[in-house]
Amino acid sequence: MKKLHIAIATRDVAATIDDYSVRLGGRPCSFVDNEYALWRTPSLNFSIRYDPDAPAGELRHLGWEDPEAESFTEEKDVNGITWENFSADQQAEEINSLWPQAHYFPKVI
Repeated sequence: MKKLHIAIATRDVAATIDDYSVRLGGRPCSFVDNEYALWRTPSLNFSIRYDPDAPAGELRHLGWEDPEAESFTEEKDVNGITWENFSADQQAEEINSLWPQAHYFPKVI
């Protein structure tokens, strides 16, 4: 089953992790100090990323975590919003390539 993916910008990763951990009912499954965090719930794939050039809370992109995705893809919709499509393993590869110290391996949810 596909999970909706929402990615937003933040300027304070630690405070955002604390806030969204309460909102999403648990700590992130992956995080990189002062850079990035990811939560995967049964219905949602939600990430935050430090971006000093974007207003805090700004939408970075949307997408689908899709277990049947053959490759990581992205496209823009009619409104200019980037939509990604990826499997949990493909997302883990992207996280680990950007931040090797993450050592992130997704659990089946």
